[in-house]
Amino acid sequence: MKKVYGSAAEALEGVLFDGMFIASGGFGLCGIPELLLQAIKEAGTKELTFASNNAGVDDFGIGILLQTKQVKKMISSYVGENAEFMRQYLSGELELEFNPQGTLAERMRSGGCGIPGFYTKTGVGTVIAEGKEHKEFPTGPDGAMETYIMENGIFADLAIVKAWKADATGNLVFRKTARNFNPPAAMCGKMCIVEVEEIVETGSLDPDSIHLPGIYVHRIIQGDHEKRIEQRTVREA
Repeated sequence: MKKVYGSAAEALEGVLFDGMFIASGGFGLCGIPELLLQAIKEAGTKELTFASNNAGVDDFGIGILLQTKQVKKMISSYVGENAEFMRQYLSGELELEFNPQGTLAERMRSGGCGIPGFYTKTGVGTVIAEGKEHKEFPTGPDGAMETYIMENGIFADLAIVKAWKADATGNLVFRKTARNFNPPAAMCGKMCIVEVEEIVETGSLDPDSIHLPGIYVHRIIQGDHEKRIEQRTVREA
């Protein structure tokens, strides 16, 4: 099975459709699939729902798709750093489903494991819990009953992620904090497309160093990445 493609546009060919649900890895501008996001913008696919920790900034990351009004709904933890995201949400142009970060990551991971739902204490007693099933479990001190809410696993049409290295079979290695949401996002997509900095010879990766096995990965591209720094803080000279 061919997994390595020549470009982001080539890897996305035949995959995109209006109204699709996309899980996207990254955190802020760290580890985001910037090449694939640019290719989605150029394809003009619209009415998209994205599950992603946030939407990057106004002119980078998912922010470029907000500028072109290609996104209908965001499932996210964080709106900050993106003025257009905030403007569209407050004006009612963009639907937003807030998720705590850990809950969002677990929803992605659960979907990737075929688990349709799970219970968590996070969000109990807040607006996050509104409309969700509540159930008590004996998890407190001395077996006291505690309230949990049920969250649904995420099953996306497409997952787009950024890794550091891949081999031709799709085994992935992420670099430091760029790992963030990428593994669970990759797991929950019916189709997973990965952009990497380097494709290495199959068998050259130490099996103990592989962060995500190739069974989850369908297509891979190699490319050059900008690696922007969202907020640069340096000491005075």
